[in-house]
Amino acid sequence: MHSDQSDPEESQTPDPIVYRGMTRAELDAGYNNTDAVHDSARHMDIWMSRSADVRAGQNAVLDLQYGPKPTNRLDFFKSDLSGRGLFIFIHGGYWQRNNKEMFAFVAEGLCAGHVNVATVGYTLAPQASLSEIVSEIGLAIEHLLRENHRLGFDVGKIYIGGWSAGGHLSAILAEHPSVKGFVSISGIFDLEPISKCYLNEKLKLSDAEISDLSPMNRHLNNNKKVLLFAGELELPELRRQSGDYASHLSGSHKDLQHILVANRDHYSVLDELRMKDGAIAREIVDLLD
Repeated sequence: MHSDQSDPEESQTPDPIVYRGMTRAELDAGYNNTDAVHDSARHMDIWMSRSADVRAGQNAVLDLQYGPKPTNRLDFFKSDLSGRGLFIFIHGGYWQRNNKEMFAFVAEGLCAGHVNVATVGYTLAPQASLSEIVSEIGLAIEHLLRENHRLGFDVGKIYIGGWSAGGHLSAILAEHPSVKGFVSISGIFDLEPISKCYLNEKLKLSDAEISDLSPMNRHLNNNKKVLLFAGELELPELRRQSGDYASHLSGSHKDLQHILVANRDHYSVLDELRMKDGAIAREIVDLLD
């Protein structure tokens, strides 16, 4: 006797493809660094501990208000030598998590290499749109320029950089006329996949933002120096983002460097910035020398 009922598994409609052959669930996983790195929480605990020590140091100038919102504050960490260049660091967290306080540790190696460091706080999504966040970082740069007489850095040697979402923001703000170039660590350069995965629940990217605020769609003056880093053990989408952007710039930016850092994941790659002899710290010190 044959049943008229079909097999439930056969009748299920497969999940639709939303981006580059991936379903929504696969795309979500493709950008979920926390799930991909089993000890991500341990890394962040270490960052917060080391950052507390750095912020308590004598060379720290803390919580300079650069704009009207409560999170519009930056910290400045002075090099032991006066008149040196400035590296502006923008923290990550997919534009919706973390704060500048937990990233002060990035100043450890750079200040030891005679580089001034500023870490910038900004309003997180959904309290701010991505367009508003970009504008806030611009205000921070202008504030630093106005305060140079007090902070004492070389305005002819300003570079910006960041990790993850901070890599995206630094690529946009590298267009500022006073910024000589940028350093991205595991950055985002195409917002289309971000708009199609779980990250957009808070970001709520508009079509204009997806187009206009994707560095892949923007022109960066070819006199700007560009360093793109990603961990060798990063999720494939994060490695692809940096690789595609490197290809995008390769025809115009002869000084471009695109480096996959061996045996580093999305979190451990920042050890190469924290340590004075780290691969990323050395490159930044050379840039500002």
